[in-house]
Amino acid sequence: MFSRVESFLFQYPVVLAMGLVRDIMVRDVITIEHDKTAKDVALLFAEKGISSLVVVKDNKPIGLVTERDLARKVSTTDRKSIEVPLSEIMSPNFRWVEPMTPIEDAVQKMLNKNVRRLLVLDNNNLAGIITETDLAKYLRSKLLIDGALDDVTALNRKVIKSS
Repeated sequence: MFSRVESFLFQYPVVLAMGLVRDIMVRDVITIEHDKTAKDVALLFAEKGISSLVVVKDNKPIGLVTERDLARKVSTTDRKSIEVPLSEIMSPNFRWVEPMTPIEDAVQKMLNKNVRRLLVLDNNNLAGIITETDLAKYLRSKLLIDGALDDVTALNRKVIKSS
């Protein structure tokens, strides 16, 4: 079953031909230290209104934790969230791209790996993150701009033919 983003991308592949990950990535990534607990994660999610956190150790990304991870892994235990170490709920196998990666390559990676977000690393340092939402916003704006340009071009043709 295709996600909405996948079906959208297959309909408009030309839109992706322009742009680099650095153009759409979120640079102010909220992180959490590796030695925290599930409760710390839940509090940060609520406080910041976000659905994922990059887990860091010595300022280097070592994992990713999402609301889904929190819900699935903490709710299946009888322990309190303050007793569940972050290391038990985070995913150490995060996917990443570089800032100069073409957006179309990042999209393909997300589709191939079935992930909703990619970390952006520059020389192994966290530079940003891109999510399906960031991608959808970018594609929407590209389509609106391209559509407006098509309208102007069509109007110019009409004016020229009328002259």
